[in-house]
Amino acid sequence: MKVLEIRDLSVDFLTPRGRVHALRHASLAVPQGRIVGIVGESGSGKSTLVLAALALLPGNAEVVAGEVLVAGADLLQLPPTALRDLRGRRMAAVFQDPMSSLNPVLSIATQMIDIQYRERRVGRREKRARATALLQRVGIPDAASRVDDYPHQFSGGMRQRIAIAMALLTGPDLLIADEPTTALDVTLEAQIIHLLRELRQDLAGSILFVSHNLGLIAELCDLVVVMYAGEVVEEAGVHELFQRPGHPYTQALLQCDPAGAASTARELATIPGEVPDLLRPPPGCVFAPRCPHAFARCHAEPPGWAALAQGHRARCHLLDER
Repeated sequence: MKVLEIRDLSVDFLTPRGRVHALRHASLAVPQGRIVGIVGESGSGKSTLVLAALALLPGNAEVVAGEVLVAGADLLQLPPTALRDLRGRRMAAVFQDPMSSLNPVLSIATQMIDIQYRERRVGRREKRARATALLQRVGIPDAASRVDDYPHQFSGGMRQRIAIAMALLTGPDLLIADEPTTALDVTLEAQIIHLLRELRQDLAGSILFVSHNLGLIAELCDLVVVMYAGEVVEEAGVHELFQRPGHPYTQALLQCDPAGAASTARELATIPGEVPDLLRPPPGCVFAPRCPHAFARCHAEPPGWAALAQGHRARCHLLDER
């Protein structure tokens, strides 16, 4: 069963410079009970895909094609009232900066009780008890007394734990985590990853985890989707992807990971060039201008999907049987 399925999604942004083709024919699925990671450089379209999945695209965005299916419904076609009912119940999100999710002038208890506004048969005392229990579950010490504190009275790591608790309060089937550890130090980052893994097991939910950190993806995720310049270029199980990357871009990303660098290396590996201007995407493979293996066909013709193993496929002319 798939808790989220994105099919052939294309999104443009209308800007003073022209139409930016931010997503082009992107597809992915999040199975029940699994953690799916999205990885790629800045500008690869990860956050745009997440905002589209939540139907939270800005006003200058235009969905050119595609579907975002949750519980059999296309979010892109739902009226605002139906969307509000679906968010929280079926899916919830945690973003990079927890202060963007927390109201600084309301106590944590007030905010978490307000989130449960749909539970009209549940009294305020029980709602408060639920909030306190979940804060304790995500690792807030002395939750019963701290639930009345305000966001500024917590550290950054604690605020992110509170944001996760708020997202899970209504029991959604899917938690979308968009770079939730970027603003944290390494120790807190490890704690949040450990927490997400435990919550997935305890609550039997699914997670869509967005990050540019390959180490976090390898540690947390079951499946991985690699994005580049608004396109999905490879998808595989996490072990298959890290052991046998098929797309040259994925290979280059792994070579750039400091954790895999030789201890004697004087310089870290980099990918020459930069992400192409999506006002005018390349006519062929989007990675061809930076790919060391590119040949004439790569610059002229978009590649199709090639199956490498069960559940592992990539878009690259080098993998074409022809």
